[in-house]
Amino acid sequence: MSEQVLPFYLVCDESYSMQGAPLDAINQELPLIYQEIAVNPVVADRVRLAIIGFSSTAEVLLPLADLNDVHSMPQLSPRGATSYGAAFSLLKHTIEQDIAGLKHDGHVPYRPTVFFLTDGLPTDEWHVEHKNLVSRDFRAHPTILAFGFGDVDPTTLQQVATFRAFIANSDMSPAQALREFARQLLNSVVQSAVASSANPSGAAQIVVPDQVPGYTVLAPDPL
Repeated sequence: MSEQVLPFYLVCDESYSMQGAPLDAINQELPLIYQEIAVNPVVADRVRLAIIGFSSTAEVLLPLADLNDVHSMPQLSPRGATSYGAAFSLLKHTIEQDIAGLKHDGHVPYRPTVFFLTDGLPTDEWHVEHKNLVSRDFRAHPTILAFGFGDVDPTTLQQVATFRAFIANSDMSPAQALREFARQLLNSVVQSAVASSANPSGAAQIVVPDQVPGYTVLAPDPL
């Protein structure tokens, strides 16, 4: 029987500037996200989660998965520079493969939602890869929520987001910012699955945050 599937992607900066408290915080939160999703049958049935880490290159750390079939979560490790282009290029390729795979297995995949996290300025020219990812010509173009803290540039963050961008307030520590980011990802995954399951029309419903404690909301970059 076909089943609606909501794909979520966590795309996380692993550059050396994330070393220490930021990556420690997200590594502590990932198992909690996994546990919360895996023990909720409605969420586990409807949601698939993937994790991509990026620095000078990008890597799929957790292939898009039914968390019922996952037995441990990957850990992020500091390495290299901050290539947004590598992240966007791999994300597009991964989404293409994942959507095709879900359809092949008889599922009905909905538009992917991406939680993008970075703490600094990109070290490469990334706009072409980003344009290819979010172009309407790419049928599975994702909805991107961008989260930034530290030395991140608000204008760059606005350009990355297709829906909404959040920048951590200066009085928030990196660890606090990362934990709040993880909570928002978890809330969005759980609430989207529950809302979709309860929707009388049967259509999928994506729930994403309007506000995030400790963060300032930035509108997407206007054209």
